[in-house]
Amino acid sequence: MPAACRKVEARAMLPQEIIRSKRDGGVLSKADIADFAAGLTHGTWSEGQVAALAMAIFLNGMNAEEGAALTLAMRDSGKVLDWSGLPGPVTDKHSTGGVGDNVSLMLAPIVAACGAFVPMISGRGLGHTGGTLDKMDSIPGYTSQPDDRLFARTVRDVGCAIIGQTADLAPADKRFYAVRDVTGTVESIPLITASILSKKLAAGLSSLVLDVKSGNGSFMAEARDARRLAENLVTVAGAASLPATALLTGMNEPLASAAGNAVEVRNAVDFLTGAGRDRRLEDVTLALAAEMLVAARIAATAKEGLARAREALSGGAAAERFGKMVRALGGPADFVENPERYLPAAAIVVPATAGRDGFVGRIETRALGVGVIELGGGRSKPEDAIDHSVGLTGCLPVGAEVRRGEPLAMVHARTTDDAERAVAAVRAAYRMTDEKPRAGKAILRRIAGAA
Repeated sequence: MPAACRKVEARAMLPQEIIRSKRDGGVLSKADIADFAAGLTHGTWSEGQVAALAMAIFLNGMNAEEGAALTLAMRDSGKVLDWSGLPGPVTDKHSTGGVGDNVSLMLAPIVAACGAFVPMISGRGLGHTGGTLDKMDSIPGYTSQPDDRLFARTVRDVGCAIIGQTADLAPADKRFYAVRDVTGTVESIPLITASILSKKLAAGLSSLVLDVKSGNGSFMAEARDARRLAENLVTVAGAASLPATALLTGMNEPLASAAGNAVEVRNAVDFLTGAGRDRRLEDVTLALAAEMLVAARIAATAKEGLARAREALSGGAAAERFGKMVRALGGPADFVENPERYLPAAAIVVPATAGRDGFVGRIETRALGVGVIELGGGRSKPEDAIDHSVGLTGCLPVGAEVRRGEPLAMVHARTTDDAERAVAAVRAAYRMTDEKPRAGKAILRRIAGAA
């Protein structure tokens, strides 16, 4: 065994001592954090110990040095990809998560159609939010975790690939992510930052755009917390030599009119083909596309980037790229043309109706996300299987006028009992008013790194 390895093992602190230190408000050393990342990767830390340290960090926080050390340690727990052979810029986007947030499915092919390469490594559902990878798994045959060769070939030939973490890409984060999901430790700025950036740094990007959600359907309900997270993400990314910017976007209502897995994929296909586009979803998707094109130096300004993204969308190039990506990764060749032939459908579809006339004044968006999980569209434990067919469609936005007995949303469920519970949850989540409320902004703020 090399001497360097013997030295690390000789000074490794017991997991319980690292937990105790952070529990009591201490600052963890780089060596402590490296030990933790190694314990995550190699299984020498138990699930209980990982959960305990996650809670200690959640309660006591991490300073900038600790956060950066955790990010880099998780990045270095596996391989780092190299895209230097591609004939163009490599860029990506990450969302902190929300309800009805299927932006990635449209964004990757839009940006690829404009000339960038987008190796989008996505996650599964976290807490009450849906996961991009779970959505893609709704497509029969789609290989969401391909080997390195297939991943590289798809990015090179198509321009984009939406996949999950492979076993050797930030493996420490992969395990930590699953534990945080089920232990109430998601909403921590240093943990969110380390999780996001360890994967993106391992992906070998040349630029990154972050979509940081704020509102009652996000992990950062308060605007000030979302801004702190965005600033932390941009700062830590810059310190790791990854140019990054962030958009703060609103999540006080579902972004798409669908929430679930297969239903959000269908919504995305409709968006790409022009069969139907939710307005807020379009605003956010195109704003992020413009930001990515500027970051990749394909567009000189956001205005130019927006024009190029619109052209790729309206001209059909983005839909074509999505179809090619699905086919390249094992999905049906005619998926974009015939999504209903392939996507799983729920056995029961029933309306959740309004109890009175009026306007949608407020939506408890997190409750809708929890409702989808309770239908079977998410996980309560890391090992839980997902029913990709269940969810909500036709979710009315804030400001919509509705009559008593008209649908607020359609519930897609496995059983009658599930459907009844979900209908009650939707009705409780929608708050009606007599007067039409002012529409909230979709794009709240842009945050850039230091020049």
